[in-house]
Amino acid sequence: MDCSWKPFDKSNYKQLLGAMDYSFLCAYAVGMYLSGIIGERLPIRLYLTVGMLASGLFTCLFGLGYVYNIHSLGFYICIQACCCCAENLQLRCACVKDKLRVANGLVQTTGWPSVVTCIGNWFGKGRRGLIMGLWNSHTSVGNILGSLIAGYWVSSNWGLSFIVPGIIIAIMGVFCFFFLIEHPNDLKSVYAQNSPPGKSQLGVNGHHEVYLQHKNTKNQSYDVELLLPRDSVCVPVQPVVVVKSESEPSAISFTGALQIPGVIDFSLCLLFAKLVSYTFLFWLPLYITKAAHLDAKEAGDLSTLFDVGGIVGGILAGVISDKLGKRATTCAVMLLLAAPTLYGFSMISEFGLGPTIGMLLVCGGLVNGPYALITTAVSADLGTHKSLKGNARALSTVTAIIDGTGSVGAALGPLLAGLLSSGGWDQVFYMLMTADFLALLFLLRLVKKELDSTKSRPISIVQLKEH
Repeated sequence: MDCSWKPFDKSNYKQLLGAMDYSFLCAYAVGMYLSGIIGERLPIRLYLTVGMLASGLFTCLFGLGYVYNIHSLGFYICIQACCCCAENLQLRCACVKDKLRVANGLVQTTGWPSVVTCIGNWFGKGRRGLIMGLWNSHTSVGNILGSLIAGYWVSSNWGLSFIVPGIIIAIMGVFCFFFLIEHPNDLKSVYAQNSPPGKSQLGVNGHHEVYLQHKNTKNQSYDVELLLPRDSVCVPVQPVVVVKSESEPSAISFTGALQIPGVIDFSLCLLFAKLVSYTFLFWLPLYITKAAHLDAKEAGDLSTLFDVGGIVGGILAGVISDKLGKRATTCAVMLLLAAPTLYGFSMISEFGLGPTIGMLLVCGGLVNGPYALITTAVSADLGTHKSLKGNARALSTVTAIIDGTGSVGAALGPLLAGLLSSGGWDQVFYMLMTADFLALLFLLRLVKKELDSTKSRPISIVQLKEH
């Protein structure tokens, strides 16, 4: 079915949509590298708030293109590339009324490095895979909600498919400003400032010391009377106010972050893993429409099962990597299983609804599992790597490098799919399988290192016992 909204009413509408996807994903990839460096030097709460408000504004502007009957391709590309838009243009045509996820342009890059840094500040490495796997499910939940929003309004007023999510993200930006706590130490500072029983005095080296004042009252318990002197004096207690020292380590540089072991390997792996994931994200509803012969709304609803599988895959990847202590090996195994699964999906999806549902769930888990693990737990691990010697101000930059490199693949995947789909969907799936194997290839060195460390561990224990 041809599109009915100019300038997408020509036979080359697939190429135009691919070019739009490519424009904002390129802006996202470039902006991500800058965002990590900036985010390392600004308060996370304010940085996120400004980004979310700007993102909501430009998403609404995209929807206003329908309200004011704007048919300029330059307008939509400018909104996409410069700020924030939606990943697939929700037009009144079968090719594009299938999927919406409020997506990332330049301002949206403020989000990911900042939130990963915030979560990394609160949780250590012990169960980071599980915790971040559960937390990362919000991306798939957003995809599902976006699809449902688009499906509800796309046939009657596709502009609302952008305006409503834009308002939602702006409201959440305000919520973030008032309620986000960046670091556990912030709670200690608030507690110390609001503690009524004690008083704070300037102590040694500019640190604040909190004193507990004893008062002789008749209601004083006997245990407290034994611990405190009888006279009214100030007893110093352990300070709870965290004061930044003058020698606080500076934020890491871009080249310094690249030198952290594993950053380049995982970045290149994510480039191809994200290529596969985003190709599915952008083109899956259209493929289901063609292969399963469903209408656009049904295909959009069915495509959400890929995200449901992604939620399960992300959590499983986190749990397994926590238990084994091998992030790279976990990703490699899932990537190895994903390639034949992709081929199976291209075959089975033509045999009815039941097999399509099953393969969507499996593909979603195996494709998004490594992607979710690398962008969350792996990024947090590398951002707090032992080579940094305790300097935690590298987390945002490392996350931005890894996700920014992955976004290059996210930009290429939908573009290539738009070009290859004209020659048949088989070529698209061959491209996806090739990318999957390339992602696996870049992890082999780290996998070997993890396996070698496991073999050498028992020997070192024996040697320790002998001594």
